[in-house]
Amino acid sequence: MQRGFSIVKKYEHDNLNLPMRATQRAAGYDFQAAESFVLPSIWRLPFLKILWQIRHNETIASVDDEKATKVLKPLLVPTGIKAYMGENEYLLIANRSSNPLKRGLILPNGVGIIDADYVDNPKNEGEIFIQMINWGLKDITINKGERIGQGIFMPFLVTDNDQQQVKQTRQGGFGSSGIK
Repeated sequence: MQRGFSIVKKYEHDNLNLPMRATQRAAGYDFQAAESFVLPSIWRLPFLKILWQIRHNETIASVDDEKATKVLKPLLVPTGIKAYMGENEYLLIANRSSNPLKRGLILPNGVGIIDADYVDNPKNEGEIFIQMINWGLKDITINKGERIGQGIFMPFLVTDNDQQQVKQTRQGGFGSSGIK
């Protein structure tokens, strides 16, 4: 069984580093940002306005709700990396322990799951993105090459009747198998 990482074509000339373990006993492979960008703080007027309305038992207009929801929407940090692995494995994407503590950055989904059939999917070549929200008071610049998350290869089990269930081929990219 083989497993590992490679760089997606979009970033093949951008001098990206493949994920590596930092120490001999580290479980996670450190993922870096493929490009620099600003991760805005959630503490913006639309979100604060909703909090004020809730606190004062006011009716929340749908337009205010939509604006606040946009502020709370996580951003996808591109890594430029794809992972290949055995068919009964997945790559668990977790936050770095220092991100929430030192920078207020969290993964809103808790962990990400990269399935073995995500690699080379037709939507995005299997590029791994890390969802992040900035709970800090100020916008944060994430620089290209900065460590933003970690990936841990894990085996998984299936049920006794799994082979009897009809499976489809993945069609979708990030956040979707493409199967309805």
